[in-house]
Parts: sequence; C-alpha cells; structure tokens
Amino acid sequence: MYIPKHFEGSENAGRQIMQAHSWALLMTTGEDGAPFATHLSLLWQDDGSPHGSLIGHMARANAHWKLFARPADSLALFWGPHAYVSPTWYTPGVKVPTWNYVTVHAYGRPQVIEDTAGALEVLGKLAHAYEGGGADAWSLDRLPPGNAEAQTRGIVAFRMPLVRLETKLKLSQNRELVDRHRVIDRLTASDRQDSQETADWMKRVLP
Repeated sequence: MYIPKHFEGSENAGRQIMQAHSWALLMTTGEDGAPFATHLSLLWQDDGSPHGSLIGHMARANAHWKLFARPADSLALFWGPHAYVSPTWYTPGVKVPTWNYVTVHAYGRPQVIEDTAGALEVLGKLAHAYEGGGADAWSLDRLPPGNAEAQTRGIVAFRMPLVRLETKLKLSQNRELVDRHRVIDRLTASDRQDSQETADWMKRVLP
C-alpha cells in the first residue's frame, strides 16, 4: 500500500482499527495468478507473536479456502471510518477536494483448522465478540446437543498468523493546522457516523 510518511500509522493504531472494524476483505492469489476475494469477519488475536493473528471462517462451498493448502500469501483489508473533504472548508485559496480515511492491510498465510474443537473455538470467539456477555447474548450453548458440531461441517475455520501490518491514517496531516481544525468541525457536525468517527481520528493525530 502506498503510504506517504506523514500518513503512516502505528501498529497499535492498526490493531485498534481491526478490532473496531472487523468486517474485512480477504484476498488470496489463486493458482492462475488472479486474486480470489471473500468478504468476511476477521478477529485479531494477541497470540504473543509480533503482529498477532486473525481468525475467521467461510462456507465450505467457497473454493477460497482450498488455496490455503499451498500455502498461499494472503492480504486482509480492513476499512475504518472515511469521509469526503470539501476544499470549501479550508481557508481561502486554490485547494482541491480529497478523502480522509483510515485503513489496514494485514499480510499472512491462512491455515485451515482441521479439528472440530478448534472450529468451535473460532465460532465461539466470533459469537462472543459480537454478542457480548449479557444475559440475552447468543452463544453456541443455546444450540441443541450436537448441533454446533454438525454446523461446522458446512464451514471452514482458519487462522492467519500475521507477518506484516500496514496502517494508513490519511487525516489531513499534510495541511495547515487551521485547515485541519476546520475539517474536524465540519465532519463533527455531520449526521454521518463515518464522518464523525473520521473527525475523532483526526483529533488523535493532531500535534
């Protein structure tokens, strides 16, 4: 990913983006050299390694997972908040529109989790991440005995140890401070959640 120095984000920021925006695009190079892409939820895990790992699952009918056996280099793309920035928001002058955004590219080689217990662990972690721990939260325990195991036959769970993480925070760092504050004000006043969250990220990188 092209990342000018002033837009380079830390690995810690990348982890925050992956955890807050876990709907991702996983791309793996196929045997013909063309990329195979799947939209899915991926959870970042602190496994003690330098970059951590991602876990997820996809339908067994999806041929994507068969590429993992090679093993195949893969890229998981995470989108954070993003927003259009109008040049009319800046101080007067010859200026042009742009787009502010945060994003993460995570690289690794996915590994299929072959055993049922491992697949159930992945499903359990995904459910807990999105359901939470409240009294009404759904979990695998709510399924009839043996049903969870049966469900795993239709999916393929996998783990992707990460070898590299790229974080890009394009948040007007190349503009004068007064313009950055003007953009933050306009995005904060927007009724779009993405715009408001982009403003929050802009505040984080202010000097």
